[in-house]
Amino acid sequence: MTASDDNGNGEAGGTPTSAPVDDARRPHMLFEDPEPIRLHLPHDVSITDDDSDEQITAKLRAQGVRIGKGMVAPAVFWPSLIAILGVALLAIFLPDGTSTVLTSINDWIVADLGWYYMLVVGGFVIFSIVIGFSKFGKITLGRDGEKPEFGVFSWFAMLFAAGMGIGLVFYGVGEPLTYATSGPKPGWDGSEADISKLAMAQTFIHWGLHPWAIYAVIGLALAYAIHRRGRPVSIRWALEPLLGHRVKGWMGDIIDILAIFGTVFGIATSLGLGVQQISSGLQAIGLVGEVDNTFLVILIVVITFLATLSVISGVGAGIKWLSNINLSLAGLLLIAVLLLGPTLFLFQNLIESLGVYLANFFNMTFDVGAYTGEAGAEWASSWTIFYWGWWISWAPFVGVFIARISRGRTVREFIAGVLLVPTVVGFIWFAALGGTGIYKQLFGEGGLVDPEDGVVAEKVLFDVLSSLPMGSILSVIAIILVAIFFITSSDSGSLVVDMLASGGHPNPPVWSRVLFAALEGALAIGLLLAGGLGALQAASLATALPFSIILIFIAISMVRAFQIESVRAREIETGQRFHEVGEHIADDFDEYLGDKVDARIDYRLSRTKGVLNRAPKEDRKPKGSR
Repeated sequence: MTASDDNGNGEAGGTPTSAPVDDARRPHMLFEDPEPIRLHLPHDVSITDDDSDEQITAKLRAQGVRIGKGMVAPAVFWPSLIAILGVALLAIFLPDGTSTVLTSINDWIVADLGWYYMLVVGGFVIFSIVIGFSKFGKITLGRDGEKPEFGVFSWFAMLFAAGMGIGLVFYGVGEPLTYATSGPKPGWDGSEADISKLAMAQTFIHWGLHPWAIYAVIGLALAYAIHRRGRPVSIRWALEPLLGHRVKGWMGDIIDILAIFGTVFGIATSLGLGVQQISSGLQAIGLVGEVDNTFLVILIVVITFLATLSVISGVGAGIKWLSNINLSLAGLLLIAVLLLGPTLFLFQNLIESLGVYLANFFNMTFDVGAYTGEAGAEWASSWTIFYWGWWISWAPFVGVFIARISRGRTVREFIAGVLLVPTVVGFIWFAALGGTGIYKQLFGEGGLVDPEDGVVAEKVLFDVLSSLPMGSILSVIAIILVAIFFITSSDSGSLVVDMLASGGHPNPPVWSRVLFAALEGALAIGLLLAGGLGALQAASLATALPFSIILIFIAISMVRAFQIESVRAREIETGQRFHEVGEHIADDFDEYLGDKVDARIDYRLSRTKGVLNRAPKEDRKPKGSR
């Protein structure tokens, strides 16, 4: 496609015209191969907060989005719905067969592709940091000169909220305590203290820079496409610099379908973990006795129903209200543990664990277990590789969230905020809760490690809280915290999935959001029946594999966009400088050059002889004479 193929509304890929593109517009064009695209789409096709649903739908269609009946994109909505529903029904009605398939996929990935996950996630960490410190860090995620939509503290608070989730509560005590006692990483040796410090450092690896580097890659690409380019909220547009107009076709549909698939399975994993912990909490405070799958299914149904009510109530009244409550409860729980637990030890644990984390950062990042055999592979399957798959599955969901709240930030601000704020929150959380568990087990009365089952993650949190003053109250707070995390995850997750299934419409139809919320609950039920935690882990790992490849191409696409924009910026700057110099010379010509030019003109005039006043021929000197 040539530069003349830009249609009247500034959107490439429309009806070709023979009218040439105005040269004055060229500095604002990007991605000339395979097609030219404006840096900022015209206002008549860019989606704004003031647009009505009808205007948004019209603008989406003007950008090439195919929206059908019910305000959904049929090429994305129906394949996603059929595939997710099919897996959920198979898992519910054929749990044993589903478990066998998931286990086989999990074993294959861990055995043959574990190194790939480790390499990719480590690469995303390095990539994010390099982009943040590069010359591209000055690029604004919005129009040139646009101010940030949210203040620094509000933005930090929302990033903090993004960093909180069911996983932090579920694994807050259990993960570091497991590494320190019943399930240390194969290859570790040393005293209890040495192993405990390595346990905290390994937990920091799983919950620190690494997951947020994954989110930073997709979030930055989306923020650039949404705020700087004016594109819809859809994963496909993150690959526009690489694929050009092809993102509007079947390639873009597959990208969005995989994003939906990964997001739904990631949310279902979180929901499955959540109900396990809620049931353990209800046991701990004496409200229920034995817990079986029937009870867990009832819990999922009840909480999914509450999430559906949140969906119907609207985003403003639903997610925002619940999120504020949740952040307050999480902060209250964290402060209570810090003050009521071994306070001095917890702060010492944080500082010392941070040092061990920094000292072992690259070793733990690229430790693929080459020398630990089957034991190392089994441990990685249960922990590191599972986490990398889970985070990749969550990437579209978290990426969309952090992209939407980052309008007006520079690339450098975005990378710094996304990598540092949630990471610091996670470190403090695990140092407090995990440190309290380790202190109780090693220096207190113990009793947190079962002789047969080891550390039971969903139960040990309540064992630790019950040992603190006001333990029953703290346990109730933890149960409420997990339940609200369940609801907000389902609510906001179904919103993101529905936006992707609606072509990037920021206000997708409520009926399809309710449908996806119900599907997430059904899938969580199916995976629990098909094998519990192991099936949840295997499902996340399997769905993350294809999307990890998309993330790699998103990173390449983002670099391409930044490089081309950097070249355009230099061209514009050079043109402006030439223009300024020309105007300066024209304005101040007499001051700097006028006298000299006048003198040269006078000299030339004085030396010029006309035809009538030339010297006689005989008086002229012959050629060559002096």
